[in-house]
Amino acid sequence: MRTFLFWLLAFVITAATAIYQRATGPTYPVSGKQEFYGSQIEYKFKRSEDVGTDCLVEIKTDDPEIAGKVFWRRFKYDTEWNVAELQRKDGSLQAELPSQPAAGKLEYYVELYGGDAKTDLPSDHTVVMRYKGPVPIWVLIPHVLFMFGAMLLSTRTGLEYFRKEPKLFKLTYWTIGFLAIGGFLLGPAVQWYAFDAWWTGFPFGMDLTDNKTLIAMIGWLFALYMMKKSPNPKKWVLVGALVLLLVYMIPHSVLGSELDYSKIENQQNNEMISKQRGEV
Repeated sequence: MRTFLFWLLAFVITAATAIYQRATGPTYPVSGKQEFYGSQIEYKFKRSEDVGTDCLVEIKTDDPEIAGKVFWRRFKYDTEWNVAELQRKDGSLQAELPSQPAAGKLEYYVELYGGDAKTDLPSDHTVVMRYKGPVPIWVLIPHVLFMFGAMLLSTRTGLEYFRKEPKLFKLTYWTIGFLAIGGFLLGPAVQWYAFDAWWTGFPFGMDLTDNKTLIAMIGWLFALYMMKKSPNPKKWVLVGALVLLLVYMIPHSVLGSELDYSKIENQQNNEMISKQRGEV
């Protein structure tokens, strides 16, 4: 009975963590409702889109007197805003933001007008969205399953701390195995398809998704080592489980891959100069 309860508790914690990751991640849409010009305005702004697809910006309103514009620019690169007029279509105002290369980011907000009234959506910040390459389902689904399988196993292993005669090592090896496959085999494959890079964490970059996976693995490997050395090994499974839980509490894709537009501009300029010299 206790074994079943431990698995049930581990599943509940894992499910709650998955929901938290989804809701707080930087790819989760920005949505809301706002009263404006006598109408209820609804919006849901994307923060992620596939390369090759223009990002649709849509505001739901049936009031024909409400119009607006989308102000957008390349994130951390452009200083001036580009402007796109919102067009009325199918009971909403719509505009599209141009597709960018993989890991390219756009910053945008909407300005609505009605008579003499004006409002911004969102009212207190801009929306940052990132373009990614399409990831095949056969890579993405196993990656997600193994990563949350690792979370489930890690939590379940940590709960062995509360058992008088804990079964530590088998669960620990399963945890490390799932984390290795999900985070260090399938994870880089997802990264490659999405952003054309295998690994952008330490020592090659500051991608927090890669770095937190690395920290979780180090935490569990250290716990395994100490379990073999310590007269009280079960406390180390609790340490490993807590490290991984804290790591998973960091929203997914924070400080993720980000295109350096200046490098693209420099490359294009160099190619233009080379071409001009060849024509002379």
